[in-house]
Amino acid sequence: MWKLDIAKGLIRKYDNADGLNIETFGFGASGRNGGWCMGTAHGVETLLARPESRGSGLALARAMQATVDEIGQVTKTLDIDCHFKKGGNLTVATQAFHVPQLQAELQHLRELGFSEDDYAWLPAGEAQQRVQTQQNFGALFTPHCAAIHPARLVRGLAASLAARGVECVASTRVTEIKSGLVKTDRGEVRAKNILRATEGYTGTIKGQQRRVLPIYSMMVATEPLPSAVWQQIGLSNRETFGDPRRVVIYGQRTQDDRLAFGGRAGYFYGSKIKHRIALDDAGPRAVAATLRQLFPVLNDYQITHGWGGPLGVNRHWRPCVSFDAKTGIGAAGGYVGEGVAAANLAARILADLVLNRATEITQLPWVNDHARGWEIEPIRYFGAKTLQFCAERADAQEARLGKPAGLWATVFDAVVD
Repeated sequence: MWKLDIAKGLIRKYDNADGLNIETFGFGASGRNGGWCMGTAHGVETLLARPESRGSGLALARAMQATVDEIGQVTKTLDIDCHFKKGGNLTVATQAFHVPQLQAELQHLRELGFSEDDYAWLPAGEAQQRVQTQQNFGALFTPHCAAIHPARLVRGLAASLAARGVECVASTRVTEIKSGLVKTDRGEVRAKNILRATEGYTGTIKGQQRRVLPIYSMMVATEPLPSAVWQQIGLSNRETFGDPRRVVIYGQRTQDDRLAFGGRAGYFYGSKIKHRIALDDAGPRAVAATLRQLFPVLNDYQITHGWGGPLGVNRHWRPCVSFDAKTGIGAAGGYVGEGVAAANLAARILADLVLNRATEITQLPWVNDHARGWEIEPIRYFGAKTLQFCAERADAQEARLGKPAGLWATVFDAVVD
């Protein structure tokens, strides 16, 4: 049953008849992502590439790197068992032509002032010892990334807040936000300050339909793998891994010895939100096929779990944090699927803005970096599908020919810009 406590402005959830409560903490992207706690975020590279924004980009990059350790320390202090392991990240050259591309990226990072302790090139032999993908010509390694169990993290944080007397309310859908007022499907809540952190679900709120684009990401996980298989795969330090392809992939070794692996999947017309993605859906099946291509040894083992969910993308493809003291409304989001660490930094920025504290992080370029709204339908649908189509064609061409794609890559870059 539900109870609306108007006096305290709280909506409380009690157990229903069958005891099930699906849409609880971690139901959204915070619990369904790939479990990378990354020391970077989408858009940082663009800031670093432009001389006029390089200084602010470097400040943001360093703040993101420090955030990985911040999360590790907080989870330790609060005794949150989220399987945090800072094993770093490997961007694997799964094609020979990736090598000069990744080495050029490393050279650029060196010129910006990042050291061997931040980014390092691993030759093929050493890279293969770290992760034995079917093809591995070397890898760009950074220690600024941790593997985590994301649902355990968010639920641990909620439990910690509840233990301190903070009311945490699950299973309540917000339908509209106004100054001083939040309307939900269970009643209204009034507050001086209202902070929106709804990410890929933002479009379900009245008046917010074009603010954030929900792009889907799909995940699969294998059965627990025996040690003999892990000796063939690697990831002994629970490194996270991906490669330079355009349709982003990401994987990690979980604490219980599964291989969890994901990939971007696209956009549904009208920003439709699917509340459940099953293992036998097309998205997880495609991700599973990619995983088996990377590690043929997995053909003899079961993929036991598959799921998916929407991530949030602002029109300028980078996060934004804002707070209007006059209306009392603030927001943070648009992490483009890289939100575990970015959301932590954004939340700390938002807290300082609400408290009117001028700090180093309130000077970061995310602050009030508002994006214009996404195009109306069907324009945004055709744009999103064009981007996905070109990315898939370019990746397929490169995998087939073993050299950089031509036309499809050019069109993809033009659409992204």
